[in-house]
Amino acid sequence: DTGSEGQERRVKANSREYNEKFQYASNCIKTSKYNVITFLPINLFEQFQEVANTYFLFLLILQLIPQISSLSWFTTIVPLVLVLTITAVKDATDDYFRHKSDNQVNSRHSQVLINGILQKEQWMNVRVGDIIKLENNQFVAADLLLLSSSEPHGLCYIETAELDGETNMKVRQAIPVTSELTDTNNLAHFDGEVICEPPNNKLDKFSGTLYWKDNKYSLSNQNMLLRGCVLRNTEWCFGLVIFAGPD
Repeated sequence: DTGSEGQERRVKANSREYNEKFQYASNCIKTSKYNVITFLPINLFEQFQEVANTYFLFLLILQLIPQISSLSWFTTIVPLVLVLTITAVKDATDDYFRHKSDNQVNSRHSQVLINGILQKEQWMNVRVGDIIKLENNQFVAADLLLLSSSEPHGLCYIETAELDGETNMKVRQAIPVTSELTDTNNLAHFDGEVICEPPNNKLDKFSGTLYWKDNKYSLSNQNMLLRGCVLRNTEWCFGLVIFAGPD
């Protein structure tokens, strides 16, 4: 969320109305560069950033002027068009697979606590402040504050291979005050507010504070589950969405 750079981030649990006023990013991701309308102009613009292509275009323009060149414009335009076409086909193919990958990820499902009931929602419909239930071997849908889990003391185990290439398990732990919130009824009434740092690219650092019932609790990276991690050796856990999508 580029609009909140340099500012603190405020997230209230179970309150989409409150969180929406900050205009945080949705959980929909987009890694593709083009669509059907923008492909040709953007791709040609990118290709003519290459010095060789610009040089051949300049040469072609000169060859169109009889007073300057006696060579046929045909000798320059054929290789230029050939190079542009081959590159465009390659770029279009790559972008097609990016679109396909985006759709697959955005269409994954998570269990989201809405009005006290767990409902199946696509990842792209998950919002900051939602409480999500994860089950063993599921991917984490967004950056979550771990609230509780099936393990004693609110522990859970994650694999972060997609983020940092490490295949060994890592341990995360909920803070004691939320680790007791293990059923949907209690979680539906949880209205804590997290104030934390804005989004950044540091995978191993997080600092924030949870304010709940007139008390405040310090939060660190040990309490966070990052998007792309996989829950392992843990039957289930609940988490509060802090950062979503491109954040």
